[in-house]
Amino acid sequence: MITGLIGRKIDQTQFFTEQGKRLVVTRINTGPCYVVQLKTEDKDGYSAIQLGFEVYRKNKDPKSKTGKAKKAGLTETPRFLMEVKGEDAELKLGDKVAVDQVFEVGDKVKITGTTKGKGFAGVVKRWGFKGDSHTHGTKHTERAPGSIGQSATPSRVLKGKKMAGRLGGTQMTVGRLKVVEIDAEHNVLTVAGVVPGPKKGLLKIVK
Repeated sequence: MITGLIGRKIDQTQFFTEQGKRLVVTRINTGPCYVVQLKTEDKDGYSAIQLGFEVYRKNKDPKSKTGKAKKAGLTETPRFLMEVKGEDAELKLGDKVAVDQVFEVGDKVKITGTTKGKGFAGVVKRWGFKGDSHTHGTKHTERAPGSIGQSATPSRVLKGKKMAGRLGGTQMTVGRLKVVEIDAEHNVLTVAGVVPGPKKGLLKIVK
């Protein structure tokens, strides 16, 4: 049985339940995905299904993926591939997998994406430091990090010290998000909560 799909973030909006409760939700364009490869159970008991999502623009597809797509009987080469654990005896190479075949309203899912890249950031924005006071002679140090280490012992900055640096642009997973609505006609999955990444960001959704 397939436990996940690939999708793209549409936007973040609001949703009202039957009881009138307002929820912050994220809409995701999920699938359709196509079965590219079936990995049968090995000696360690591992079996998986490799799915493909979207296609390359004309004459842009690499040969490494083109051969795999032809074996699966696909006329176009999938741009993104994802492997999910499990097996399904009914699935065959090249089969189309839609969002309503995998998820149901009420399911709990975990979603992996790449967070928004925000460039080089100071400690106030990156770690939430308070900063120095704005009075009593303070000058040019309102957002400074302050002391970063010891002098004589050990005469170095300890590893893991929170300092200024690159913020965002990293892989992040958010778990236990509830599926509140499925639009099978337009392949849209709506989950309660927020997910990492910008609009049109690539996401991996797994039950």
